[in-house]
Amino acid sequence: MITIKTILVPVDFSAAAAAARRYGCALARAFGSDVHLLHVVQDPYVQPWAAEAFGVSLAGVLDRWEQDAKMQLDAMRPSGEMAARIHCVTRVGHPFVEIINYAAENQVDLIVMGTHGRGPVAHMLLGSVAERVVRKAPCPVLTVRPDEPQVDALPEDA
Repeated sequence: MITIKTILVPVDFSAAAAAARRYGCALARAFGSDVHLLHVVQDPYVQPWAAEAFGVSLAGVLDRWEQDAKMQLDAMRPSGEMAARIHCVTRVGHPFVEIINYAAENQVDLIVMGTHGRGPVAHMLLGSVAERVVRKAPCPVLTVRPDEPQVDALPEDA
């Protein structure tokens, strides 16, 4: 029998991430698992515009982004019995790297993440965090599209 004790749901606050959160919480209920909601804040120091940000405190920008992410994660926390099993975490860095590192450090059994389903040109230009995670993850990865019909069947409060 497969045991799933820890489920990681990377969250970027998109519709795809919301669908993945519902899937992750439904699986957590079924398996009695803990859910880790992880948002990775992009490091402003490595952004292309950072060199041109004269007079702007990048540390202040980072603090503001982290606080905003924490507030949004807390707002996603379901009420009821699942609330105690949800862990909200933010990290700073590149999303793909931080997701993989977090999964390895926390012995995650399953990653449930949304995929935006971009077309081939956008995928080639932007890359895909989900695809990179699938290739390098230390555990199985379930990808969820926001338009999958099964998502609507899951409870909204999950």
